[in-house]
Amino acid sequence: MKISNETKVGVLTITALTLLILGFNFLKGKDILTKRKKIYASFNDLGSLSKSNDVKINGYVIGNVYELKVKDKDMSGIVATISLTEDVNIPRDSKALISSPLVGSSYIVIERGTDTVFLKPGDTLKTRVDVGILDDVKAQLTPTLTKVRNTLDSLNNVFGSINGLINSEAKTNLQQTLANLNRASSALNGLLDNKTGPLAQTLNNASEITKTLKDNSENITATIGNAKKASEKLAAIELQPTIDSLNNTISSMKALVNRLNSKDGTLGALLNDKTLYNKLTDAILSAEILMDDLRTNPKRYVNLSIFGRKDKNGPITSPAKKDTIPKEGN
Repeated sequence: MKISNETKVGVLTITALTLLILGFNFLKGKDILTKRKKIYASFNDLGSLSKSNDVKINGYVIGNVYELKVKDKDMSGIVATISLTEDVNIPRDSKALISSPLVGSSYIVIERGTDTVFLKPGDTLKTRVDVGILDDVKAQLTPTLTKVRNTLDSLNNVFGSINGLINSEAKTNLQQTLANLNRASSALNGLLDNKTGPLAQTLNNASEITKTLKDNSENITATIGNAKKASEKLAAIELQPTIDSLNNTISSMKALVNRLNSKDGTLGALLNDKTLYNKLTDAILSAEILMDDLRTNPKRYVNLSIFGRKDKNGPITSPAKKDTIPKEGN
């Protein structure tokens, strides 16, 4: 029997459409040819999770998201159908969560529980919300960003107040201050110049002084050695005998002073007894009167014929008045 071209075209078209549908469903993660176990998980928010995304346990892919459906018209939850590609035992108290990495698509992570009873096809996993890296960073940065905003607002207010306070005169003063700072900076640069600056010259002088000290190190060492020898000689001198002699001398002087202060000795009596002082004064006065009388009336004491007749004038009773010391022979 001869098959018409139209029949061939129709068969080829149906085959191509079937292959296209099967391939499309395969790419979407739907399993048509093989019957796989399916479990379910209900989430309040899917984030970036979509169909065909992976489902992992301990980082290993055990299936994929087969389908996503809303639970009801009020959007109280979204049910994700998980198609298991691996025959694994999932404890009944395991929990599912959506992980959203920084790079790559989201996926469902199943945290294994400790129950000895395992999930069966058609059972529903418990879920929890995963605080991703971005959410954690956002939670930590939010207070900081708030403080930064408040700080920026405060700075804006401060700068506004400063702009209000700085008038033309203040701006002129500020410009003059900046000019003075520039001049001071130039002067400092001149001071720090490594060739002609005073600081460089001072360092050069210090270097020369250091060099001079280095060149004369032998002389300095000899001087220090001489000073050391002199100090050793001074240390070797026996000072105790000298100190004892000084103490004896001081004791003798104290004894002499005590004798002078005492009335028992001649000098002590002379210094401390006023009667003796008065007698000595009277004796000196009488001697002075006698000398004056002898000089004035020599005939009274020497009766020689060469002086003529005897002087009958009485003796003087007080010293004669004298302006100068009498010359010899008068």
